[in-house]
Amino acid sequence: MNIDWAALGTVFGVSLVATVALVGLFTLGIVGLSRQPEPAAQGGQAGGSLMLARAGAYVCFGLCAAAVAYGIYMIVA
Repeated sequence: MNIDWAALGTVFGVSLVATVALVGLFTLGIVGLSRQPEPAAQGGQAGGSLMLARAGAYVCFGLCAAAVAYGIYMIVA
């Protein structure tokens, strides 16, 4: 039995990077959705930054879904 250690190391490295990237994107999405507007009495603005955070969160979730779909495609094909 002969093990190709270079290929095994490559698979480990790519899996580690992909996992960290996917978890990071999902975390950014959660953080973007959890932003709450500050009350006007504290000088908060209820407009643009909250909508931008929500849009960024949806982009992060979309990228996560695309990565998962691509992984399933790679396994099935």
